[in-house]
Amino acid sequence: MAEEWHDAFILRRRPWRDTSLWLEVFSRDQGKAALLAKGARKGKRKSAAWLQSFQPLKIGWRGKGDLKTLTAVEPLSPLPVLSGNALYCGFYLNELLAYLTYRYDPHPYLFCRYQETLQEIAKGGEMDSCLRFFEMDLLQEIGYGLILEHEVKYGNPIVPEANYRYEPDAGPCLDSCGKIHGTTLLALAERQLEDPLVRKEAKLLLRQVIDYRLEGKSLKSRALFLKSVVQRNHGT
Repeated sequence: MAEEWHDAFILRRRPWRDTSLWLEVFSRDQGKAALLAKGARKGKRKSAAWLQSFQPLKIGWRGKGDLKTLTAVEPLSPLPVLSGNALYCGFYLNELLAYLTYRYDPHPYLFCRYQETLQEIAKGGEMDSCLRFFEMDLLQEIGYGLILEHEVKYGNPIVPEANYRYEPDAGPCLDSCGKIHGTTLLALAERQLEDPLVRKEAKLLLRQVIDYRLEGKSLKSRALFLKSVVQRNHGT
């Protein structure tokens, strides 16, 4: 079986038996893949230290089944190390890719957007906007892109002053009791999230749609972030 080489990031890792690791990676050309890193936990291989999240890698694998075998790994140009809130954001991005993409379904554009988003949040960029734009790109790539410029019942253009509710399987519907203003929908379409109210509504909208696509799966990154907020507020 020929060895394949791919640019990739590690999304998740866990122990496998006594000495190995199970890895889920997101590659540029093959999308998500599951790999077995044999002997990676022995600590004798220098390459084992490179098997960390949020850093670009060149990895080799081989195998016919769904679970491939990792054969080699090389570090590429490193990205800034994530810390604090940026680290929780990174875990969130990884969980979205792990849960919402299919194995061996390539998304080269999404791979680039993931790397760009890691760079932005590591440099202290405006994290809310970074996450919203990545969520939008992810939904677009997997076939569930947001409808933001017209309502879905009659196809009328979005009115900035109007209120809407967003149906995840359809799009925005005019609703006087809706929690999303037309201004927010149009701002998302233009990728302009400077206004605090727009950012707040955009977060609610994207969370609603993302949660719908997760189909009940819970995200550990959200729970970890909330726990850290509580600890900071109580001085622990």
